[in-house]
Amino acid sequence: MQEKIKEIAARVRELRELSDFTVKEMAEYMQVSDEIYEKYESGSEDIPASILFEIAHKLRVDMATLLTGEEPRMNIFTVTRDEKGVSVERRKQYRYQNLAENFIHKKAEFFIVSVEPKSYGTKPETNSHPGQEFNYVLEGSLKVYIHNNEITLNKGDSIYFDSTYEHAMEALEGEPAKFLAAIM
Repeated sequence: MQEKIKEIAARVRELRELSDFTVKEMAEYMQVSDEIYEKYESGSEDIPASILFEIAHKLRVDMATLLTGEEPRMNIFTVTRDEKGVSVERRKQYRYQNLAENFIHKKAEFFIVSVEPKSYGTKPETNSHPGQEFNYVLEGSLKVYIHNNEITLNKGDSIYFDSTYEHAMEALEGEPAKFLAAIM
């Protein structure tokens, strides 16, 4: 996994340099310190999916380009077979599987997100990113934290929200949860 993190970091750095953005400009856009952004580009710190999404937007590339190093090619349709999407463990509490990485000029990113249960008493780390997000629970139960609200979602429930607000998801009842996420 560490090698994959370094590969993604190298692609981000190369694309930033080719786009003539400074580290400072990128850090300001991502709303992180210059030091944290430099850690992302060096591969010494894993880049959260929400930050990768923002980097792709800023650099005007598809997120798949950052994840795989390949440009998406499909423009009529793309099929992702069960468990065959590009899998990325971007944050400790989530595992993402991209469902449409090979489609060019997507207007949204689609993921299956797996959330492992964690110890009680600690609220999960929140994140935010530009745009909107839709989540549909496939398995288990989730507690969604968003803008001073805590919402419990069970299998078959969904939520649509402004993802510029800090948010996080937590698996409940000591069981893993899985949801479909669409980020627009």
